[in-house]
Amino acid sequence: MKIICIGRNYADHAKELNNPVPEKPLVFMKPSTALLINNKPLYYPEFTKDLHYEVEVVLKICRNGKHVEEKFGHKYFTEITLGIDFTARDVQRQCKAKGHPWELAKAFDHSAALGALQPLENFDQNAIEFGLMKNGEVVQHGNTKDLIFPFEHLISYTSRFFKLHVGDFIYTGTPAGVGAVQIGDQLEGFFVDKNGERKVVLECEVK
Repeated sequence: MKIICIGRNYADHAKELNNPVPEKPLVFMKPSTALLINNKPLYYPEFTKDLHYEVEVVLKICRNGKHVEEKFGHKYFTEITLGIDFTARDVQRQCKAKGHPWELAKAFDHSAALGALQPLENFDQNAIEFGLMKNGEVVQHGNTKDLIFPFEHLISYTSRFFKLHVGDFIYTGTPAGVGAVQIGDQLEGFFVDKNGERKVVLECEVK
């Protein structure tokens, strides 16, 4: 099982971190040990003093594929959920300043919180509204219609480099509004239905 992550896939998020908007998907990976499931808490890592949340729509791959054509990308996922890409921002800044990879900041144990899977048929695939609450207040709000690279393109692009396997996850990028968490914070990832109602699919307490 692989966790494939896409960085800077919403223009407003790239701008808020003073990063250029990418011309092709920015891809990085997390190991299986990064998964945090079943609404278990995240224990604040001792190696960072600036831990950030980044909520993202996550695709679960449902069939194996290599060099998938974009027009067939929709056949490779039938379920989605929300995930939080936890990032040690201070460590990431140090890595970037030295031209080093981001793994220490992005791929540490339990850095990929994952919510309950939802059938794709419940959503308008081209306009999935979602967000994140911290301690009951909305801190991130996004819509997949604003993706720079849509789901099908991500599947096609990443499958050129890595064979996709059933059970892989693709974290598709975070909208603007990322920020720091502290011990005691309660995070809730939600989808918004056609009636404007929020459905929480991911809960995570920081301890």
